Amino acid sequence: MSHALLNNKHVTSNELIIDERLFFKEECVEKAKMDKFKTLLLQAKIKIMSGGILRSNEDLTVSSDDLSDEADLASSVINQQVTFNMRQRELVKLKAIDEALYRIEQGSFGHCEECDESIGEKRLENQPWTSLCITHAEEQERENQKFIRAM
Repeated sequence: MSHALLNNKHVTSNELIIDERLFFKEECVEKAKMDKFKTLLLQAKIKIMSGGILRSNEDLTVSSDDLSDEADLASSVINQQVTFNMRQRELVKLKAIDEALYRIEQGSFGHCEECDESIGEKRLENQPWTSLCITHAEEQERENQKFIRAM
């Protein structure tokens, strides 16, 4: 029986084979998870691209009929703002999805941009485009709220 050195320990060839199999199995599981998240991201991207929010121009124009009545004009302006905000949110999400797909290709997907800790799997299943762990996402949200209140 031959011996090898693994992690500063002498191991037998049988132990080495078992270790290699476990490593291979873990690698396969990791690839399967990345494939799952890539699929979720691509589905979310398709949903945004095929949805009507980015293609609809109806609420982005003011009808000449609305110009004569202040209430109609106000309603049109409010509709424009709501539509613009919805489009903006979808565009931001689309960008985040593309960045997440890039992180998958680079091998950094699933790690927080701030602390490099693993992002929880449940969080990734709900928001696969996220780049922050829950702790840093909450911190960012608090900072955004402070900024909004200051305005």
